[in-house]
Amino acid sequence: MITTDPHAYAAAVTALPATGAPTMRAALLVDPSGLRVSEQSATDNRYMVVGTPIDRERARRQWDDVAATLRACGVPVLAFPGVEGQDDGVYPNNVFATIPGRLVVGAMKHPVRRKEAERADIRGCLSAFGYAVHDLSGLDGVAELTGVLAVDRARRTAVCGRSPRVDEAGVAAMHRALDLRTTLVTPLVEGEYHLNLVLAVLAGRAAVCWDEGFVDSGVPRALATVWPGAVLHLSTAEKAAFAGNCIAVTPDAVMLSVTAWDALCPAAKAWFPRHGFAVHPVAVDELEKGGGSLRCLIAELF
Repeated sequence: MITTDPHAYAAAVTALPATGAPTMRAALLVDPSGLRVSEQSATDNRYMVVGTPIDRERARRQWDDVAATLRACGVPVLAFPGVEGQDDGVYPNNVFATIPGRLVVGAMKHPVRRKEAERADIRGCLSAFGYAVHDLSGLDGVAELTGVLAVDRARRTAVCGRSPRVDEAGVAAMHRALDLRTTLVTPLVEGEYHLNLVLAVLAGRAAVCWDEGFVDSGVPRALATVWPGAVLHLSTAEKAAFAGNCIAVTPDAVMLSVTAWDALCPAAKAWFPRHGFAVHPVAVDELEKGGGSLRCLIAELF
């Protein structure tokens, strides 16, 4: 079911059993050797620090820390080199997504990102690991995967934030490709390009949300029905510091950037352990200049 009705979405989701793995079995990363602030992406990504050079050596050290933290949490890491000319390649989560046995390749809005979707090394490696490639890159539409989708993997449901990075054809294609049972499609407020900066679903049992990011005020109420007592509501300042771009890497471990962690109020920091999550902040401020944060750096392998 694809719906624009938050009430119908909440009713459908709460009736579903949680039978899927709630978090990834491994992480796919792309190193920042090709990273720069993309002029194309900056046309609709206000989080990018335009005109500021990126220190790639520092970015690489921070990226290494992300990989090391994932491994320390027990998550295997599959790493690929960055490619010069693929400015946003360090953010693979909205180009590549998986479900068990299937690699889904996104349909990217900007030409600079479409180059990433063509990477034969990533496609070939995951094919060798048993993933059948489901290629949306030739779609007559836009579908930026888990950039625009917040997926509850345990119940195979999702919220899709409508923005310039997804359209109607893309919603339908992602719903089928990711084998979703229910998808709520709802517009984001002007200026928000990716849902994963506004909403995070954590291990299928909690959520982090900036309520003002949704045009429809019924969406936050629906989320509160799906995860009663387990939604962290962010302030605008916390959202602007990438707090919504956190990710549950295991059922009991959440990663987010030091930028995000430092911006959270004491009550928000206390929310995570109260809901069973140990928090692992990692400094990625050099990488954040490119307009993405911790969640954006990780493509999940299920």
